[in-house]
Amino acid sequence: MNTTRQGAAVNASGIGVEGPRGWAFRGVAITAEPGTLIALQGPSGSGRTCLLLALTGRMRITEGEATVAGLPLPKRMGSVRSRTALAHVPGVADLEPALTVGEHLKEQALLGHRIQGSLSASLPWGKRHKEATRARVDAALAAARLDPDTLPKGLRTTVRDLERIEALRLSVALGLMHGPQLLAVDDVDLKLADAERTEAWQLLRDLAREGLTVVAAGDGAPEDALIVSTARTATEAADAKTDAAPQTDAESATPQTDAESATPQTDAESTEPAPTPAPAQDDDTPKEDTAHAFAKTGRA
Repeated sequence: MNTTRQGAAVNASGIGVEGPRGWAFRGVAITAEPGTLIALQGPSGSGRTCLLLALTGRMRITEGEATVAGLPLPKRMGSVRSRTALAHVPGVADLEPALTVGEHLKEQALLGHRIQGSLSASLPWGKRHKEATRARVDAALAAARLDPDTLPKGLRTTVRDLERIEALRLSVALGLMHGPQLLAVDDVDLKLADAERTEAWQLLRDLAREGLTVVAAGDGAPEDALIVSTARTATEAADAKTDAAPQTDAESATPQTDAESATPQTDAESTEPAPTPAPAQDDDTPKEDTAHAFAKTGRA
């Protein structure tokens, strides 16, 4: 089997995604050749998933410039989507717990074949379709290092019965089914033991060495990976709080003025300390940033 893959170059300069509540991430720069393992690192809620979706054409960047496989973002988002794939992205590329491994693979193979092949080749009762589907399934399983013989019921094993590392491998196999130039994987290290985390990163590293560009979010990436941080610096955090301060002051001053003009104060009342206003929420709350960025731009 030919394991050579065609990866996508990724170039980004000062990119960011802004939602109604502020920035999900900003100021990110990436220069990566095809076949690079790009590791997105940062605390939970720092915009890793948004960055991953932006680089695959599934979220519109609102600042900076970027190209993936030579295609500019956000102008060519549709073309970038057709050349990239997602794996293990909660809420976007989820596995269905009640379906079996085989059902997931066959469904994805059918979708991919309809996109890339002819209509006659995609008919489920045609010999060509069956042969192509089997070839796609075998190639995807081999690339993801997922051996059905090691599963409790083989391809009839439901997703809910898979170990976490097996579910991750299945997600990767589904992403590889279309032959993408870039594969994006979220939460690589989610609830994995140390040995399993190492195993997962080694899988992604091997795919990159075969020529595929891989963008993965999580900790514990190998030393030769290109590390991209979404964590805000102390200066950026201070600037965000400073920007939010005038609005908070104005909001707290308005009701006080209205109350004073509406009701005359007695001497006793004037000596009492003013009630402490409820603390305003920081506009740079990371989880809210991500949620509103999703709402503004759309997930798929």
